[in-house]
Amino acid sequence: MYAAIRVRGSVNVIPQLKKTLELLMLDRVNHLVLVADNQRGMLNKVQSFTTFGEINEATLAKLLQKRAKISGNKKVDEAFLKEKKIKGFEELAKSLIEGTAKLRELGIKPVFRLSPPKKGYERAGIKKGYSIGGALGYRANDINALIKRMI
Repeated sequence: MYAAIRVRGSVNVIPQLKKTLELLMLDRVNHLVLVADNQRGMLNKVQSFTTFGEINEATLAKLLQKRAKISGNKKVDEAFLKEKKIKGFEELAKSLIEGTAKLRELGIKPVFRLSPPKKGYERAGIKKGYSIGGALGYRANDINALIKRMI
C-alpha cells in the first residue's frame, strides 16, 4: 500500500493531471490518501505534483490515531473501534495494509489532512524530484519520516 501526499498547488495543472488528482482525491496541498498497489500508474502520472512511497504499519497506526475522521468531522477513537469490533489502531493498520479492510467500508474518511512538515521539505524545494534532493516523486520507505513530521 502506498501513501500519496499532494505537495504542489493547482495553478497551471493540465486537465489530464487535474482529473487524475481528482480521482486520487488529492484536491488540496498537504492532503494524504492511501493508494492500492494496483494504482501505481496513476501515481507515476502525477508525480510532478505529489510524493509517494510505501507506508509501514507503525506510521499508519499513528496516522489513524491522530488524523483519521468519521462523518461529522469527528475523530476516530477507541469507542468507534470497539463498535466496529477492532481491537486497536495497530490491528486496523495491519488489516488496511493487507487489504482485508477498507476505510470507506468502516465509515472513515479516505483523505487525511496534514500540516506542513516540520523543518520544511527537502533542500531543493517542491519543484524537483526526490532523487535529486527535492520533494516530488517516489521516495520508497522515506515517506514514513515525512508523514511523522507532518502529523
